[in-house]
Formats: sequence, structure tokens, C-alpha cells
Amino acid sequence: MAPSLSSYLSLASLYTFYLRRCFSAAGLSEKTAPTDPTTTVQFWSPTKPNPRNPSLLLLHGFGPVATWQWRRQVQHLATRYNVYVPNLVFFGDSHTTSSRRSEVFQAEAVAALMDKLGVAGKYSVVGTSYGGFVAYHVARMFPDRVEKVVVASSGINMRPADNDELVRKAKVESIGDLMLPQTASHLRALLGVAASASVRRAPDFLLNDLVNKLYAEKRNEKLELLQGLTLGQDDTPTLSPLQQVLVQWNSFALMFYQFHNIVLLDDSSVLNNQLVLCR
Repeated sequence: MAPSLSSYLSLASLYTFYLRRCFSAAGLSEKTAPTDPTTTVQFWSPTKPNPRNPSLLLLHGFGPVATWQWRRQVQHLATRYNVYVPNLVFFGDSHTTSSRRSEVFQAEAVAALMDKLGVAGKYSVVGTSYGGFVAYHVARMFPDRVEKVVVASSGINMRPADNDELVRKAKVESIGDLMLPQTASHLRALLGVAASASVRRAPDFLLNDLVNKLYAEKRNEKLELLQGLTLGQDDTPTLSPLQQVLVQWNSFALMFYQFHNIVLLDDSSVLNNQLVLCR
């Protein structure tokens, strides 16, 4: 059998190179820093922070590393904010020897990173998907450090039955197969609930390239992150009030139901060439 195109040329790798150039062109540089004796976080931060600009922490969702998820926002926001974009633990080169796997642990790690970097005063936090879980806990646990928070496309009030419904709708065996696809068909199932029809029609060689380059690394540890979630374990979710929180959602955010003390806005209201922050 003849080798596939992806054996010779990885489109995912080429696009990753382009994304890194975009972050660099926006004035960010990539670094790593220990946040405690067991944990190291890889992150992008301003090469030359502007003391007149407010600080903004962007937290990515499950799947590819942060550069794949925040390119457009970084390009627009870096002129007005000191933007900090970490890879959460077990994404990219962020790692830990700790046995902790909850999103609470992730929140502690990124808050410690901001302290380690000497970010003065309060900063705002934006989290999407899994990063929304982390952003919620950062705001909850560190109210003296967080000024404003945005939770985007994130089921922070989900129930156990919601994951079951998502798995049924996607026609996969488990939430791990959906969130961490191992085959082109698994990735197509994920795109079926999270992307436009045109993307779902991508050929298998391209989807397999994305699976191998974006989802295969540290898969077992990422499965443990899914199993370690503290939110979404109760049939009657209860969220600690954060005064007012901005939640951005869309038709693919399948696990939103009723919120208390939370403002719901549709896509047209948020991140449309502007970033609206409130807390």
C-alpha cells in the first residue's frame, strides 16, 4: 500500500508553525516556568509587558494546545492587554508529577504562574470549554486577584446525564473517544457537534494527521483529567456565586441549562472584534 500524504507532509505541523509565528508577531514569546515543586507550565506571555495595559489570562479548552485556540483573539487583544496564554497541565510541554487531576488543580497552577511572573494587581480571565471550568475556579478561589471573568462554551453546570446524551448524539462509545479522538471517524464525530458541515467533510488523511499531531500526546493523562473533573458530578449542580459572570455560548455548547447569577449572551455579543469582560 502506498504511503499516505501525511507520511510525507503534515498539514497540522505546518499550521502549528504558522500559529506560532502569529503569536510571535503579536509580541508574545514562549517560555516555561515551575509553579510548584511538582509542576511546570508552558506559556506565551508578552515579550515586553506594557505597564499601562491590563493583564488578561486566556485558558484553552480540551483538544489542541493554546496556539490552536486563541490565535485570532491574541492578534486582536495583544495591543490593548498584556496577554498570558498557558498550556494547561498535560497539554504541550506543561506537566506534573503530582497525582492530582482536577480542574481545581489546573486553576491553582495557572494562578501560581501569574504570581510567579509577577503580574501586578488584578487580571481578567477568559476560559473556553474545559478552560471555562478552570476559569470559574480561578475566579472562585482567587477573588482578590481576578477582576473580570468570561466563561465561553463551557458546561460548568452540567450534570452526569449531559455527558451521556452527548455520547449518544455523537454515536461514540465514551466521552474519551469524543474529546480525545483516536481515529478519523472519532474526530469527525467531534466535529459533528462542534464545527460546520464543511469541516466535517475533510478527508480522512487530514483528520488522521490532526489526530496524530494534536490528540495523541499524553492521551492517558488527559483521560485522567476528564475523570478528575469536580464539576458535573451532581444531578443538581450548585455553583458558587461570582457576582456577575459573562457566559458566551453557541449552538454547539450542548450542556447549558439554567444558570444563577450568570448572564447568557449569544455569539454575536461576544468576542466579535471586541472583548467584553464583567464580573
